Amino acid sequence: MSKDSYINAKNAISKVIDIAIYCFRNYTPNEWDTKTLDVFVEAYLECRERALNPEPRYETLKSLKYVINDVFIYFQEGGGNCVEEFWKEIKKQNLPYKRENKMLKILKRKKINNIREYDFVIDVIVPYQQEGLINSEEVVLLNELIGKFERLGKK
Repeated sequence: MSKDSYINAKNAISKVIDIAIYCFRNYTPNEWDTKTLDVFVEAYLECRERALNPEPRYETLKSLKYVINDVFIYFQEGGGNCVEEFWKEIKKQNLPYKRENKMLKILKRKKINNIREYDFVIDVIVPYQQEGLINSEEVVLLNELIGKFERLGKK
């Protein structure tokens, strides 16, 4: 890893955090109250601190990827105006991140590969169905995949 690529990644995720906080404040999800908004903003400010001022032993691209993952969880798994505006702004500012459709990948391969995917499916299956992002046949398939994953003892 070059020092430049680490610095560029650090600066990029800092911009992403600014965008996230802006979207939280200006496109606050309807179901959030003031306390929820404050908790999210505080969590993202902590992520920025971890990204920009890590302990020397964590000043690596590998460690930074944990922060990057934390920053994107809500925006990869959520929906609504806040999420949509976030991704529009990421694209507008030409930041090196893309929205990943984890659900589509899981449905295409018809398999849950690991605990992260399992947790993701468990967390989003109901909201995705409610929002019309997945249909009833896909819900049935996902429930089968959840059962298969649990039977294999991977949970």
